[in-house]
Amino acid sequence: MTQHPKEPFLPVLRELARTFQAFEQLSAQHIRQLGLTPPQFDVLATLGNTPGMTCKELSEKTLITKGTLTGVVDRLVDKGIVSRAPLEHDRRSVFIALTRHGDTLFQQVFPEHIAHIKHAFKQFDASDLDRFQLDLKRMRLAFSTTLERHRNAL
Repeated sequence: MTQHPKEPFLPVLRELARTFQAFEQLSAQHIRQLGLTPPQFDVLATLGNTPGMTCKELSEKTLITKGTLTGVVDRLVDKGIVSRAPLEHDRRSVFIALTRHGDTLFQQVFPEHIAHIKHAFKQFDASDLDRFQLDLKRMRLAFSTTLERHRNAL
C-alpha cells in the first residue's frame, strides 16, 4: 500500500470545518431558544430591513437550498411571520416579505442574537477581526475561482 504525502492544507480544512461547526452550534442553540429554527432565522434575518424579495433572490441570499426554502417559507407563513404573493408583472415569481408581526419579531430577535454571538468575539481586538475577515475572504475567493475554472472546463 502506497503512503500518500500529507497535503499541507488539510489541517486548515479540518480547522475551518471545526470552526464552522462550533459557530453553527453556538448560533443554533440560541436561535432555538428564540422559538425558531436556524433556517427560519436565516429567512427572517435576510428579509429584515428590506421591503421583501422574490423567492429566487431569497434563495440566493440565504444558506438554504430552494427545495428546503419552500417548506421554511410555508412554516413562516403559517406563523404569520412572512407573506407570500405572486408578482403582478411575472406571475411565475413569488414575492416574500415580513408581515408586521414578522418585522416586530425581527426587531426583537436579531439584536438579541447579535448580542449572543458577540460574546464569542470579545477576546479579539479590531486588528484580529480585520485579519480574520481578509483571510476568510481570500480563501472564499480562491474556492470561487477554482469552482468557476472547473465549471468552464466542463
